[in-house]
Amino acid sequence: MPHLEALRPDHASAVLAFELANRAYFAASVSDRGDAYFEEFSEQYARLIAESKSRGDAYYVFVDDDGSVVGRFNLYEIKDDTADVGYRVAERVAGRGMATAGVEELCLLAVSEHGLRTLRAKTTRENIASQRVLSKVGFVAADEADVAGRPGIWFELTVA
Repeated sequence: MPHLEALRPDHASAVLAFELANRAYFAASVSDRGDAYFEEFSEQYARLIAESKSRGDAYYVFVDDDGSVVGRFNLYEIKDDTADVGYRVAERVAGRGMATAGVEELCLLAVSEHGLRTLRAKTTRENIASQRVLSKVGFVAADEADVAGRPGIWFELTVA
C-alpha cells in the first residue's frame, strides 16, 4: 500500500517519471505545467525543496511498494494554523481509493507534524472525482473559487 514520504532530493527522478507518465492525464483536469517545467526540472525541483523550507510549505510524495511515486500531496500557503491542500495521483491508481487514502494521511500529518487546525482545498466544478475525495475525507464546500481561470469550489476541513 502506498504511503506518504516527505519530499526529498533523492525523489527527483521518481517525481519526474510520475509527472511525465501522467502529463496528459493531469492536463485533462488541471492546467498543464508546460514544456519548460520538464526541460528545467532539475533546477526547478531543487528550488522547490529549498523554497519549501524557507516558506514552511510541506510537500509529500505517495510512494508505492516498488518505490515509484504514484501521487503528490502538499500543504502550502501555511499561515497560523491553516493550510491549503493540493494533490494529484497517477492515472494507474485513479479510482482505487488512493487519493482518499493520501488526503487522509496528509490530514493526520497536518495535525501531528505541522500543528494545523484548518485545511482548505479547491477544485474545478467539473472535477467530480476530486470533490468526492474531499467529501469522503470530511471537507465541506465553503465558497466559490477560481482554479486557473476556471470556475471552482473551495472546500474546508477542521482537523483539530
